[in-house]
Amino acid sequence: MSREERKNMVQFLELTKGFSTEDLVFMTDADLEHLYDTAYTYMLHHAE
Repeated sequence: MSREERKNMVQFLELTKGFSTEDLVFMTDADLEHLYDTAYTYMLHHAE
């Protein structure tokens, strides 16, 4: 994952799920992607 992708995922999770940067900074890319995918999928299904 690129640095820009990770930054965007962190910002998304901070805004939508209330995580702090400190919560997310030590997570692996895989953990961060899992949280992002789960939150994004949830938003897509509940936006309809």
